[in-house]
Amino acid sequence: MVTVLSVVLVAPLVFAAIRKLSHREDVVRSYAMVGVPEDKLNSLAMILMAGAAGLFAGLFWEPIGVAAAVGVVCYFVLAVAAHLRFHDEQHLLTPLVILLLAAAVLLLRVVT
Repeated sequence: MVTVLSVVLVAPLVFAAIRKLSHREDVVRSYAMVGVPEDKLNSLAMILMAGAAGLFAGLFWEPIGVAAAVGVVCYFVLAVAAHLRFHDEQHLLTPLVILLLAAAVLLLRVVT
């Protein structure tokens, strides 16, 4: 089960990273609404890609998967907090769902 959820989690992480790297006007505007300046998008994208790579590597070496899951959970706790802080409930569902999925991956990695 942890393998399937890890692979499922990799997809939205990579998608979100590619979206940030695009620097499209609508993307830049949506991140600016929650206090993220455009010059930080590439850094955030690299964090997401590192998380995705770590989750994938964790399929072969569990400690990396645990570390990656911890990092992804932390990232999305902060993302959810930013959406709440800036009253951007319209875009809250996506980071919240990814946070819950990452928390499930982390929990399953720790208990199995």
